[in-house]
Amino acid sequence: MAPVPPGIRFLASFKRDQWYRAFTFGLTFLLYTSFHLSRKPISIVKSELHKNCSALHELSTAGSRQLPSLHTETDCSWKPFDKSNYKQLLGAMDYSFLCAYAVGMFLSGIIGERLPIRLYLTFGMLMSGLFTCLFGLGRIYNIHNLSFYIFVQVANGLVQTTGWPSVVTCIGNWFGKGRRGLIMGIWNSHTSVGNILGSLIAGYWVSSNWGLSFIIPGLVIAAMGVVCFLFLIEHPNDLRSVHDVQNPASSNTLTNSWKGVNGHKQLYHSYKQGGKSQNWDTELLLPVQQVVVVKSESEPSAISFMGALRIPGVIEFSLCLLFAKLVSYTFLFWLPLYITKAAHLDAKKAGELSTLFDVGGIVGGILAGVISDKLGKRATTCAVMLLLAAPTLYGFSMISEFGLGPTIGMLLVCGGLVNGPYALITTAVSADLGTHKSLKGNSRALSTVTAIIDGTGSVGAAIGPLLAGVLSSRGWNQVFYMLMAADFLALMLLLRLVTKELTSANVVKPRSESTTVEMKQH
Repeated sequence: MAPVPPGIRFLASFKRDQWYRAFTFGLTFLLYTSFHLSRKPISIVKSELHKNCSALHELSTAGSRQLPSLHTETDCSWKPFDKSNYKQLLGAMDYSFLCAYAVGMFLSGIIGERLPIRLYLTFGMLMSGLFTCLFGLGRIYNIHNLSFYIFVQVANGLVQTTGWPSVVTCIGNWFGKGRRGLIMGIWNSHTSVGNILGSLIAGYWVSSNWGLSFIIPGLVIAAMGVVCFLFLIEHPNDLRSVHDVQNPASSNTLTNSWKGVNGHKQLYHSYKQGGKSQNWDTELLLPVQQVVVVKSESEPSAISFMGALRIPGVIEFSLCLLFAKLVSYTFLFWLPLYITKAAHLDAKKAGELSTLFDVGGIVGGILAGVISDKLGKRATTCAVMLLLAAPTLYGFSMISEFGLGPTIGMLLVCGGLVNGPYALITTAVSADLGTHKSLKGNSRALSTVTAIIDGTGSVGAAIGPLLAGVLSSRGWNQVFYMLMAADFLALMLLLRLVTKELTSANVVKPRSESTTVEMKQH
């Protein structure tokens, strides 16, 4: 018999549950990558919606100067963005999407808790694909009505809110708290991956037919919606039905199966007879002799909006994210223009250089997750990074005027310190609070908590770029003062939680003679 190849031995060393966990990690990563991929085209196509054709006109008339000019600087722009107030019109599309996203996020989590996540996410992705394609069809069918594009942006902003609470809930269900910060730090890089892919796809078509810059990403997210419907497993316990079908011999036996859900071991006893199954919640009295206490309880109901707000830490982290996301999205919308002015680079090079901020953000998100896992202190980790971010932002405003090298270094550092807390709060912290001990095992709160936190942060995402546009007319220093003030306010909002974490670390909890573990079924 031939020896088994080492690669096969390595693959066989993983258990079935580990394969499912890795599959869910990869699938949710790709699903939310497609969300960001479909959001990116509008920023790429803006330069095509309003074009300055004076240079093109000079070339075309170089050999025939005797002919009078019949062209203007905006005659090749796309109506209604050919007017002098085109910046306000393009801004209106941005804010219509961001405001709809912020408002819809608060409702999305509450709705998502009461519907199957797989179906809810599939619906959102299919509808997002439809509205993204509709924007591109405006180019093909020569639609020049501003109301049409505003409607598409608002509708797309609303349906895209189905994504984040759903994927975070799935990841929270599959991965325990032990390494949640590291895992979600790596997983959260889908934001940058989606932005990069969206830029490449939209940039390929933008000059020839910008409608395809929307239609192709729209088809991609719709196709991923079909993949979601076919393959997404929202909770490890959902696999038990598949296992029961594959092993009918065990249908008349009492089975004990240990599964890790949200970092805790759960013992499920199910007695099946005559095609009917009766499930029991159990309590274990440890370390005394094991006793099984049978209780009959109905499925826990989804948490209300006010109930989610009463979870300790939700309000503080939500308001902190408002200011943290304000800083992050201000960089997202205004960084290329600032680099153009400060480093005296053209628009293309400034855009390429601005991607280093995202690279630093990936590293910062992973680093924040690792540190918070090691210390067990999410709020303290965020607070330290916010404290370092404020002076770093001021340093960036000074050093970026002294050449390309210092600008590159400061972009990486600023990206890590600004996006680190943002990534940690929207992923690991949201998952922790959605499975907080005050919920007493009720796992149907994760989507609502995630929506409240990210929805509050999205308010800051809409306000930040607007304030930057107003303040930049008075000088870029005013913008950086605003960003530093936002970081300082985010830090202040975490002080109570930081104090609680630091004081609780010095408290030694007495060991009890018995430990009661209450088990609940998903």
